[in-house]
Amino acid sequence: MTSDYLRAIKSALTGSATTPLALVCNFEAEARWATNYVGLPAAAVSASTDVVRRMEQLGALLAGPDDVLIASHDLDPGFRRYAEELGFALPQVLVPERTGGSTTENAIASPELLKALHGRQLLPMGTTVDEEKLADAAGIELAVPVADVFERVNGKIYSRRLVDGTGLRPVPGHTVETVAELDAILADVTEPVVVKDSYGVSGKGLVVLDSPIKVKGLLKLVHRRAARTGDDRLHVVVEHWLPKRCDLNYQFTVARDGSVTFDFVKQALTEQGVHKGHIMPAELSDAQHEELRHAARVVGTQLHRDGFHGVAGVDAIVGADEVLHPVLEINARLNMSTYQGGVVERLVPPGHTCLARHYPIGDSGFADVRRVLPPGVVVTCFGTAAAGRLYTMSFARDRAALEALDAATTTALETL
Repeated sequence: MTSDYLRAIKSALTGSATTPLALVCNFEAEARWATNYVGLPAAAVSASTDVVRRMEQLGALLAGPDDVLIASHDLDPGFRRYAEELGFALPQVLVPERTGGSTTENAIASPELLKALHGRQLLPMGTTVDEEKLADAAGIELAVPVADVFERVNGKIYSRRLVDGTGLRPVPGHTVETVAELDAILADVTEPVVVKDSYGVSGKGLVVLDSPIKVKGLLKLVHRRAARTGDDRLHVVVEHWLPKRCDLNYQFTVARDGSVTFDFVKQALTEQGVHKGHIMPAELSDAQHEELRHAARVVGTQLHRDGFHGVAGVDAIVGADEVLHPVLEINARLNMSTYQGGVVERLVPPGHTCLARHYPIGDSGFADVRRVLPPGVVVTCFGTAAAGRLYTMSFARDRAALEALDAATTTALETL
């Protein structure tokens, strides 16, 4: 049975809760949007192609039985049986006949796969020019906007300007579009700041400047590159370092008619700016919850004015002083939390806490993984195990029990 969560997304994006979708979890979308923007000087770093492609299977527990999931690898048979035993009605997985490019590029060049998309709407994680081409090649509609819209609303510079224009409480900071602007801003810095690429993601394109030596070093690299290339553009944001109690991630859905639905808020687990997982419920006061809901309405309304409809996730922080900064950055696309919605609806008992994270894992079969995992732990993506990661969600009666379950999971997986 299709989850109420997915039915609500379908209704908002397509006008009908029963529209059959073709999902493609193109986690590389951020890198495509960043193509025309200049970030920090650094060695090119990207996630393993194998990891990214296998993460596509996260979409299997979001999609319904009338949908299809386009992925480079089929689901492990053991995992499919396991998910069906848990009550999930899984989609058909379409694996492109062609190999060699990205999953979307391979799908475009796969005639049999294209035929199987007829009568559906395409729901990518976020639209790039490749997903536009895929929809055109299959003769189907996109359930979300075109690539230009996604690129425009997903930069951190866009996020800061939206906050400035709507009166929401900002994280103190600045937008930067030239080397000269960075010079001027950093000349006045007396406290630690964070410099982030407008299109950086998961800790990439981010540097903490907490000493004059680091400031001087970054400026030297920026000026050297500008002199070499003859291009003084620089698309970054500079934010003051705020002592914080926790990171948050909340999600809302902007319907085609502009209505905004608040979906959930989770406490984000990060390590040196890199996302590690989520925990629910977030430890927030009623007033903080209401402030987030207000921010979602404000941000969602502006996104719609700028041509966007779809699922959007927003990063926020609660300061050490309990002051909420409701918009650190806007990710106007599907996100890791999006793929967990159906699992939460189906499996999390009322009043329980939930942890979503991934663990390192060796080369193991699904039967062995299932055998060692303690009760209360659900595998949400096994395909990534071949690339050294196992994605799970864990449920327990309270935070203390959840921490114990997390530790037990780590120990159990180390035995494999």
